[in-house]
Amino acid sequence: MKKEETSKSNSRRSFLKTTALATAGISIIPRHVMGGPGFLAPSDKLVIAGIGVGGKGESDINSFYQSGKADIGFLCDVDKKRAANSVARFPKAKFYTDYREMLDKEAKNIDAVSISTPDHGHAVQALAAMELGKPVYVQKPLTHDIYEARQLTEAAEKYKVVTQMGNQGASGDGVRKMREWYDADLIGKVHTVYVWTDRPVWPQGIPWPKGKTTAVPEGLDWDLWLNTAPYKNYIEGLVPFNWRGWWDYGTGALGDMGCHLIEAPYRVLGLGHPKDVQCSVGSVYVDEFQRGYFPESCPPSSHAVITFPKTEKTSEDVTLHWMDGGIKPKRPEELGPNETFGDGGNGVLFIGDKGKMMCGTYGRNPRLLPTSKTDEVNVAQKYDRVPGGEEGHYSQWVEGAIAGYGKKELSSPFEIAGPLTETLLIANLAIRGYDVRNEKKRENGDTYFEYPGRDIKMLWNSEEMRVTNFDEANQFVRRDYRDGWKLS
Repeated sequence: MKKEETSKSNSRRSFLKTTALATAGISIIPRHVMGGPGFLAPSDKLVIAGIGVGGKGESDINSFYQSGKADIGFLCDVDKKRAANSVARFPKAKFYTDYREMLDKEAKNIDAVSISTPDHGHAVQALAAMELGKPVYVQKPLTHDIYEARQLTEAAEKYKVVTQMGNQGASGDGVRKMREWYDADLIGKVHTVYVWTDRPVWPQGIPWPKGKTTAVPEGLDWDLWLNTAPYKNYIEGLVPFNWRGWWDYGTGALGDMGCHLIEAPYRVLGLGHPKDVQCSVGSVYVDEFQRGYFPESCPPSSHAVITFPKTEKTSEDVTLHWMDGGIKPKRPEELGPNETFGDGGNGVLFIGDKGKMMCGTYGRNPRLLPTSKTDEVNVAQKYDRVPGGEEGHYSQWVEGAIAGYGKKELSSPFEIAGPLTETLLIANLAIRGYDVRNEKKRENGDTYFEYPGRDIKMLWNSEEMRVTNFDEANQFVRRDYRDGWKLS
């Protein structure tokens, strides 16, 4: 660095320090301004911008702040009422409604970005931040579409940014303990896994409300909320929670809980991309022998069967059963009649050629079956634990962002979270393909429908990101965004 440039830099730092002490309005200075990229002064903290700061977003930024190593410098939300608690807690943080404006104006003042918005906005928001070289924390599922997940996975490596998906169970002790049990050959080689959830806990399997358009609530920018999704008039009850049950915005029960539940077998067994998937879904009848047809809405329940190729940790292909809507597998015979299966509403069951083990949501409360075995085994710790367990998921990302790309191990970086998310969305291809229909006419002129996506096994080519034997399902691999929005 030239002497003149060094002098200017020192003057700049002195000015910022003096101004910060003298002016109450300037209290958060990004660490790169204090000492250059990668430098952490003793009093410095990661300056985070939150996109989506109500609900889960509120708890996310609170968790980052509570790590003691981060400041919340910027808040962005399309719903001012929903964001009110975060605005009150972080009054010195600058507020924006449009994340694009925030990133454009404040890029030099932001160290990292947290994204806790509906599924359909994750990819465009995350990639916009990554292209600026910002570490990103993105709530689960990582993306709405398979194509988006692949793009973010590749972008993390391309831009060398620290990434983490918000499936905090990945940092818990439970998954690590099960990995140690499995590596110690306590249940042999797993060939079958059952995963189940009591979700959805929001309306699904319903028609889009007709003629119920209501005024947009004050403080909600409806157009920005829709972002990549097709334009529709605002309807009551969609925001802030029930969007999860509509394909334009959410990814159903699989997207909501799959990253929390499938992460355990994915990590324990070293799974990769699936090779095929099939499914059955619950029915809603609107009249005698008349099944409702609501392709815009996720089904009320589903059972997807996903096949993974053999891995270094298995002796054969692995079959994973996903069940939602309250559907559960048969209780294992080794489980006592009054013992809870999984954690009640959710769970994971591993079936190996020597035994079985199970856990609840986030990999919590892992148990060998029969459960009496759990206290009898003594397997040495092989995998480092994350300080704070599940809650440490947040500070782990903060510390990783401060340390820099490749300097600290994270529990759910996009290199893992991306393929995991793709797995869930491949199962959703089968679920959505179930409602693909073609109109036909009989000789007498009557109209009827064929459903070619039902009762088939969809073969998946991971490299090409496409179903090879049912092309109609490939329309769901990558959405067409609304005009004005793109994944750059």
